[in-house]
Amino acid sequence: MQIHRDWTGRPSESRGATVAMGNFDGVHKGHRAVIDAARAAADTPLGIVTFEPHPRQYFMPDAPPFRLMNPEARANRLARLDVDHLYELPFGPVLAGLTPEAFARDVLADGLGIAHVTVGADFCFGKDRGGNAQTLQELGQKYGFDVTIVPLIGAEGGQYSSTAIRNALTDGRTHDAERMLGHWHRVEGKVVHGEKRGREFGWPTANMRMDDLHLPRLGVYAVLVDVLTGPDHMTCKGVASLGVRPMFGRNEPNLEVHLFDYSGDLYGQHLSVALVDFMRDEAKFDGVQALIDQIAQDALDARALLAGR
Repeated sequence: MQIHRDWTGRPSESRGATVAMGNFDGVHKGHRAVIDAARAAADTPLGIVTFEPHPRQYFMPDAPPFRLMNPEARANRLARLDVDHLYELPFGPVLAGLTPEAFARDVLADGLGIAHVTVGADFCFGKDRGGNAQTLQELGQKYGFDVTIVPLIGAEGGQYSSTAIRNALTDGRTHDAERMLGHWHRVEGKVVHGEKRGREFGWPTANMRMDDLHLPRLGVYAVLVDVLTGPDHMTCKGVASLGVRPMFGRNEPNLEVHLFDYSGDLYGQHLSVALVDFMRDEAKFDGVQALIDQIAQDALDARALLAGR
């Protein structure tokens, strides 16, 4: 998959694509319906048009983190769907100030040269969200590209949405999140240096930051881990603690992952960690030995939960 981060000067091989357009935070089943509609319509390369940062981050920079995926995780998920081109457009004053017509003309038609675009029925775009899916359809007729509007889908009387998935993760309902996503919720990114307490306790961990991401329920999870870079490409089972480490003062939330039956060096490598089962809430223990004993029990419980996966 090729990633493009502007809409000007596009090479000829990236023009004429059929694209699905939206923010695609989580790439949940509703998003998949929009992408599948683009794939069905495509006799040209399949593309995704999305925005970075998320427009909500741009307009509300001081709001609590809400994203289900960082850009790396979203790109990895879209690559698994056999997308040919990812147009990750920089969202800032220029895009925010374009009228719906200017966006359709300057970005989609002249800039990217798309042939066909699919959007969800609730899609809005342009300055002050002045355009909707029907507006885009009318502008497509004017500027030479086709538009397909995909009805919203859902289960049990509700629509698939990033908000519903965030609520499930906040409650620790990983399986409900998975049913809406169509895949396990994953945290992806680089392994950073921590305080190495886990190694001292006999349970080395790979530490990952949670910057700008919605925090699932703090606690201990059974996880599946894909090692994405470095010499040890593989999938491992493991146990992870998501939290602030209350025994050791106030800390920024991070994810500490222990990979079962692995002894290599993961510093600087990129992992994809699937939160499969929520096991227990984060807790403060009376002493280090009590913590170590609980970690050992957590590992046994995680192995049992992940058996056969």
